[in-house]
Amino acid sequence: MPKKRRQRKPHRRSRSSAPKRPPGAAQPPGPGQAPGPRTGPAPWPDDGSSGELDLLGAVRDALQQPDPLPLLATASTVLAVADPRSADPFAQLRGEDATGPDLHELLSSFIEVEVVETSALLAALAELLPDQLAARRLQREVARRADPLPEWLTGLTPLTVDRAVQSSHVLGDGDNVLVGARTATGHPLTAVVYIDHNFGTLVKDAFVADDTAESVLAQLRTASGDDPDVSVDELDPANARARIEEAIERHAHTVPPLDTDSWPASRALIEWIARHLPQGGAGYVRPEWSEDDREALTERFFASPFGRGHDDTDREMLDSLLWFACDYGPGDPLRWSPVAVEMLLGDWLPRKVIADVDFLARAPALLRSFIRYSHAERGIRSSLTEETLAAVDQHEADYQQAIRSPQLHGPAGLLTHMGVDADELDRLFPSYEEIVRDSLLADVGTEQALADLDTDPLPDEPFAWGQVPDDVHDRVGEVLALLDGVCDEHLDVEVRTACRRLLADIAAADPDIFRRRGRVDTAAAAIAWIVAKANGLLPYSGLTAKQLLGWFGVSGSVSQRADTLLRAVGVERPTVVRKLPLGTPRYLLAGKRQKMVDQRDQLL
Repeated sequence: MPKKRRQRKPHRRSRSSAPKRPPGAAQPPGPGQAPGPRTGPAPWPDDGSSGELDLLGAVRDALQQPDPLPLLATASTVLAVADPRSADPFAQLRGEDATGPDLHELLSSFIEVEVVETSALLAALAELLPDQLAARRLQREVARRADPLPEWLTGLTPLTVDRAVQSSHVLGDGDNVLVGARTATGHPLTAVVYIDHNFGTLVKDAFVADDTAESVLAQLRTASGDDPDVSVDELDPANARARIEEAIERHAHTVPPLDTDSWPASRALIEWIARHLPQGGAGYVRPEWSEDDREALTERFFASPFGRGHDDTDREMLDSLLWFACDYGPGDPLRWSPVAVEMLLGDWLPRKVIADVDFLARAPALLRSFIRYSHAERGIRSSLTEETLAAVDQHEADYQQAIRSPQLHGPAGLLTHMGVDADELDRLFPSYEEIVRDSLLADVGTEQALADLDTDPLPDEPFAWGQVPDDVHDRVGEVLALLDGVCDEHLDVEVRTACRRLLADIAAADPDIFRRRGRVDTAAAAIAWIVAKANGLLPYSGLTAKQLLGWFGVSGSVSQRADTLLRAVGVERPTVVRKLPLGTPRYLLAGKRQKMVDQRDQLL
């Protein structure tokens, strides 16, 4: 019996997954570092000194600089502290207050202190605030005081954008989006936003440099040694805005949050620059890999020299690898990177795939073969392939230990370390037994049906014409003839009975489906696909979906037609069709039910 397993350990942050800051680029100081002349320090220190005095001192230093970035960075950090998106997502689970400082009260506290430092800070905050009403309030206060402020502060706007570019690596882990801008007084500012696709196309790090986009790009190229696997492309400014804003939004909904020394401290400053880009652009479009695409890729791999020596069990494991590669990360199953390998072996595979140890232990060997095949098909340089294979070697030992370990890892382990109690963990993370039981119930519908489940083969059963309305007999008969034909030629009596049952139930529940004009070959192909998918026959029986549908003369996907037929019998198809639970044992073959009975009995 597969052992009880909960969440696995999260992968460590890769050294290659954050943007490389060029020399001299502005960034908040690291732990223990004093703020430099080009950075905005955190407004409240942790050394026991007065936060207010430290903030005013930082503003005073920033006013001595020749450009606006240090003051803008300080204002951005202040706004990050008061931003609800920065609240600790686990505080409420620990019974603590999750809210940070109230922005309105924070601004009022600055207004109450009438010194030139707060005037400068209010002027900078007024620029960065997205709330125009609050911004005008601060502007009126600054105008009332009439303190002498640097021209680079009073002349920030209008901000003009010079250039937007995207720097990408061939393996697709993430992109650096750069937006170069100039203030009204001519001071350059370049936002550098690293958007990580492995974590869900979200901002993983960002900073602003007091230099032009051209200079920042040149320094990035120098720092990377003119890496031939990195491409730099001009980006439509509207698309740059859409990508940055979407990635910021996704970061705000990620638990646990991915924070760095400069992010989300630079968020308000990045958003201010992005607001000066045109609207209406297109964000990232995720690659779509249909069931047919995945099965075609599976066949190409096993027919290639890289796939020889792997058996049918490896086909099932490859299905899991494709699930990860297509539905998580960048979405391209032919671009494997060391980071993707670390995520797969270090967290995803032990956590998401519920199976016995012998099955899971096969993953590293198959992964090596599939990486070699994928990189060969994509034409990726051999040195990158070797780096990716080295990542499999690096993480294999930990992976083999993880799949044999019952301890809490991943999000559950993190929450445990953060003080979340066991009852709350049980609610958030169901046990292995609960996951298996829920899966079995989705297949059969009720506890009683699961208890009564047997392993007898479906009988050679005639079609139930009695439950089909007379006026659709002809159309239903055409579909029935096609289903019987494919079962007699390629499948067996059990599958034929399951197809006949499903066809009869659909016709009885919603005969209008067969009164409307529609191709009978597509309807028959969809019913055969539903039965085969629900019973795990594709592609593990040696029959692919493409081959099955091809028998009916149907090319492409039948998912839309299948959705209509399934709704007639009260079934909503899952978004990701790795399995297709029908909610009744009526259409399940003996082999499928045998596996379910084994799982049921193991649970008991």
